[in-house]
Order: sequence, then structure tokens, then C-alpha cells
Amino acid sequence: MEHFDVIIVGAGLSGIGAARQLQDKCPGKRFVILEARDAIGGTWDLFRYPGIRSDSDMYTMGYDSKPWLEPKAIADGPSILSYVREAAVERGIDKQIRFGSRMKSAAWSSADARWTIETESRDGSRQRYSANVLFMCSGYYNYAHGYEPGFAGAEDFTGRIVHPQHWPQDLDYRGKRVVVVGSGATAMTLVPNMAKDAAKVTMLQRSPTYVVSLPAKDPIATLLRKLLPEQLAYRLTRAKNVWFQRYVYQQSRKNPGKMRDRLIGMVKKQLGAAYDVAKHFTPSYNPWDQRLCLVPDADLFKAIRARRAEVVTDEIERFTAGGIKLKSGQELPADIIVTATGLELEVLGGAQYTVDGTPVRFPDTWSYKGMMFSDVPNLIYTLGYINASWTLRSELVAEFVCRLVNHLDLRGATVCTPRLRPGDAQMAIKPFLDDFSPGYMRRGIGLFPKQGDRDPWRNTQNYMLDREIIRNGTLDDGVLAWETARAVAGEPARSAA
Repeated sequence: MEHFDVIIVGAGLSGIGAARQLQDKCPGKRFVILEARDAIGGTWDLFRYPGIRSDSDMYTMGYDSKPWLEPKAIADGPSILSYVREAAVERGIDKQIRFGSRMKSAAWSSADARWTIETESRDGSRQRYSANVLFMCSGYYNYAHGYEPGFAGAEDFTGRIVHPQHWPQDLDYRGKRVVVVGSGATAMTLVPNMAKDAAKVTMLQRSPTYVVSLPAKDPIATLLRKLLPEQLAYRLTRAKNVWFQRYVYQQSRKNPGKMRDRLIGMVKKQLGAAYDVAKHFTPSYNPWDQRLCLVPDADLFKAIRARRAEVVTDEIERFTAGGIKLKSGQELPADIIVTATGLELEVLGGAQYTVDGTPVRFPDTWSYKGMMFSDVPNLIYTLGYINASWTLRSELVAEFVCRLVNHLDLRGATVCTPRLRPGDAQMAIKPFLDDFSPGYMRRGIGLFPKQGDRDPWRNTQNYMLDREIIRNGTLDDGVLAWETARAVAGEPARSAA
């Protein structure tokens, strides 16, 4: 059984970024990346639907150590995938990845102060590894399948039904009538891109989403790159965009009515006075109760204005042989139906976890700074921001892991465990992601740990604050218990002073 100082699970944007930081900040440590799939890239290798792109700018979604040099800030999937692969190859990280290794279980032994991880290959064979620290960068949704709500009459439809998470490469939609069911980022990406070749594309939504258009190219970033050294221009653009993201989010929470009017006003300007914006683009909730949908260069609005695409707001009664019958009585004809109905959440890769033989129920644990779990040693989990770019938080978490690994050595310890202080158990319980209510999160939030009403048991979703409490906060905070391994199983662990 191979042993490593750190095992990273997941070779996507987070996992490759974590490996880069381990190389820089913990150069003497051995690590490996376990990846269930056969390629680098995670989300950006999995999704292959037309127009797949980021919904965050790449100056904040890219790595701090690797400037984004492409002209488009709102980048397409293949460009992002190329960036992640290049980030791995240029550091030799691709040689540290065990592909086709799906993690099935992780067992912590206090006697040995290490995790034992069992993986399964595609052929069903099993492999075991051990590590001092287990760093989960496996994302938060199930890669095997997306959310399918189940539609009455689906078996009657004579056309083709596809889910964006598993896009068939042989799908020919040229000259076809397409209905995209959904109103999230995936639907709003698919509609204008499929509309270029389809006879007609209809986005069928049960309720509207806030939509904002931004330029695909950042003019300030372009100017800075002409005037300044590459790294400096990148970091200044990154700082500008971090500030802008936070400003929009804070204004949405402080003055939701004002932000709502502004967002809807922008849509009216795009679609004109005759368009029913109230029905199709005016949500019933406040801005940032759910994530804003970004459309680059107004591509969705352009497709609607050109009548290549339309939005229908209604509920589905059933699928029919020739399309979808709505509760209003209208029937939408379709040759292809795309069910852009969302994700199925999964926590820590869906594996089974035990601590000294006892199964871990993560919903019963408290979240330490949104990345560790009470009474679970040497386990860190990356989940990015829902109100800003994912990578901003994943890089902070990776920094924390490097600090933790080095601090274990500094203290002569082998175990780091978040433990509740006296009185902490009486904290008010909040969901792991508070004030965020899209359907996929409501369906799966019960899988996640609890957060409390005081630090360090909060998951703040605030990059500015997290920089202080994650990057700069002391590790000797009275919550993290630093211990050595038990010499004999069952003997109490010894504190490492």
C-alpha cells in the first residue's frame, strides 16, 4: 500500500490548483491525485454541450499563480480545459495523477494517524492508499447523472430526450425544433448556441431567473495588459473583479428592490418595450437568493430579438408524441427535448467515511470555516463560492491545507481535529449554505454539515472575510486540537504542545 503525505481527490480546477500550491509551499511532501475519470479537467472535461462556458470571469476563476492570457474573460469550456491541463503539465502534476481511480471509502485510524483510502477501477479492481492528510477536491455534484425530475408521458415522446451532463456527440439538431427545459446557466448557454443551427429553440421555464449581460472581453484587462507586466496586469484585474463581484452581491442583499429594478431595467433595454419582461424575466425572489445568470455579449437577447429563440413561462402537464403539453393548454412542438433541470448534489465524492470504525454522518457534524468537520481528523473539503468565482475560495482552502501540513511538522503533531469548545454545542444551527435557495441546493443541502452562528463554525461565503479568517487566522485557535498518534489502539491521543 503506497503512503503519501497528502492525497488529493479530484483532478479538476480545484485539485490541480491544490497540487500547485503543495509544490510551492510544502516542497518536501509527497502527494498524489486520485481521479475517477480518465482525464484532467473535472467539470470542464465532463460537460460537452454546445457553448459550454464559465459563468464567472477567468481573472477570478483562474489561478493566482497562472495569469489568464486569453482575450475572452467569459471563456468557453475548451479554453478553460486547456488552461487547467496546461497548469498541470507545466508543473509535472499530470505525472502525479492516478486516473480511473474512483474513491469508494476512507477510513481514519487514530492508532496510525492516517487515512486508508480504497479506490475502484473501471474493471472493478480495488487499490488501497494511505495518507496523513486527505484533501477532497471532488466538487459538490454527482458526475454519474444529473437531476431528472421525471416527466409524465416521457415514454410517449417520439423524438430524442437528452440531459446536458451527458451530451451525445452524435446529436444533430440542425433544422430541428428544440425545447430546452430549464432557466439556469446551462439553459441560457444552450439556447443561443443551438439557435444558430436549429429551426427554433424554446427555453421553457417554470419561473424566471435574473439575467445580466456583460462583455465577453474585459476592456480594462485588455488595457492593463498593454501597459503593465503580465502578472501585475492580471492581479490588478483580478482585484477589480473581486471587488465588483462583492459589491453587486452586497448591494443585492442591502437594497434588493433597487438592484431588482436595475437588473430588470437592463433586460428591458435589451428586449424593448413590447417584450413581456414582467412575465419572462422578472423572478419572484430577490437578486442573489439564487445565482445571477450571466450571458456574454447579450447572446441570449440577440437570439430572442432575431426570433431564433423564444422564452415560454409555464408548467409542464406532460410530454406528448410530438412535444410538450403545458398546463395552460398550449403545446410546444419538438424534435429534441433538452432537460437542463439541474444537478444532483453529492458530498465528498459520495464515498463512505469512518473514524476508528464508526461511520461519519456529515450532517451531524459542524463545519469548521466551511472546510473541515468537527471530530473528523485531517480531512479538508473544498467547496467554492456560490456568490463569486469558485477558485477564489478553493485557493484559500488549498493555502490552509499547506499551512496545516507545515504546522503539523512545526508542532511535532500528526493529527489535527476541529473540536467544539464548551458552549459551542448550543449554537444556533444554520444550513451549510445560508440565504441561497436554488432547487438543486434545496434538494441536497441536508447532505452537508451544519454551520453555526459564530466563528470558526461559520461558512461565510465572503471572500474578503475569508482572507482574514482562513489565510491569516491563527491555527492555534483553541478549536483545532493538535495531537500525536495513539501508541496503542484505545489509548487517548496525546496533545502536541
